[in-house]
Amino acid sequence: MHRCLQLARLGAGYVAPNPMVGAVLVYDNAIIGEGFHQHYGKAHAEVNCIDSVAEENKCLIEKSTLYVSLEPCAHFGKTPPCANLIIKHKIPHVVIGCRDSFAAVDGKGIEKLKAAGVNVAVGILEAEAIDLNKRFFTFHQKKRPYIILKWAQSSNGKIAGNDDERIFISNEFTNRLVHQWRAEEAAIMVGTNTALKDDPALTARLYPGNNPVRLVIDLDLKLPATLKLFDGTVKTIVFNQYKDEQTEMLSYYKIDKSNKVIPQILNALYQLQIQSVIIEGGAKLLQSFIDENLWDEARVITNMEMKIAEGINAPILQLQKLQTEQILLTDNIAYFTNTRQ
Repeated sequence: MHRCLQLARLGAGYVAPNPMVGAVLVYDNAIIGEGFHQHYGKAHAEVNCIDSVAEENKCLIEKSTLYVSLEPCAHFGKTPPCANLIIKHKIPHVVIGCRDSFAAVDGKGIEKLKAAGVNVAVGILEAEAIDLNKRFFTFHQKKRPYIILKWAQSSNGKIAGNDDERIFISNEFTNRLVHQWRAEEAAIMVGTNTALKDDPALTARLYPGNNPVRLVIDLDLKLPATLKLFDGTVKTIVFNQYKDEQTEMLSYYKIDKSNKVIPQILNALYQLQIQSVIIEGGAKLLQSFIDENLWDEARVITNMEMKIAEGINAPILQLQKLQTEQILLTDNIAYFTNTRQ
């Protein structure tokens, strides 16, 4: 099962809104096949695993045990049901990391396998299997994307100076890591002031992978079309109070400014099947997510050698739990989870 989870992670950034899944086929304590879900809409982990079995070992499939990190699907989506494939190949034993809470599956795959006489074990490395697909489970259970807050701050807790000059707080190695984070999430969000002052591209250009969908809150539509956000290279969504207008690369979604803005945006992202969002600023936007308790993870980068005498204070987390820390040269990166979720 550890190998299943290891394989599944290779699909990060490529399979959403599907979950990451890995599968391993074992005969007499030897792996004879393995696979993972590589791209959304393409073959699932179980298919790739069975297809990888060498011709001379095909006869062993019906005597083997299939390990899979998530319950095999039992419905027709973009691909046929994996439970049917397992039954077709007469695999007698299936070991599952965790049950799939998605309504179209949710125990149906397990039931189908058992009804066909397959010996099924569920809950092996369950906590790790659930954590692997926390974005997927959060999306379906809470009807909103998985939300990651990210910011960089000086050693004295400032995220910017008082003037409009952009200050680069994190170092070049941390910047590459941030671009990896971007490639792993479905979307990335900034507020009006950050877009205007920093003119960010919000791409994953420093890391191989997909660019996230760019999200910007511009209620009054005051951002100029010359910004990098509007260069047409990456799909961009603008949340505003005036218009609904969709094109292939640039969309405008109208929200009601008189009501709470963030819940409306999260509901729109749920409807758009965007399962995860990394919030990159500014301080006011980040703090609003914290104050409304609409966050799951926070990644805080602190440059331990930089001080900003006068500037904008970093957001203040509430009831957070520190999970781990890492040091990259001058930067300390702290990973927090929300204890109130």
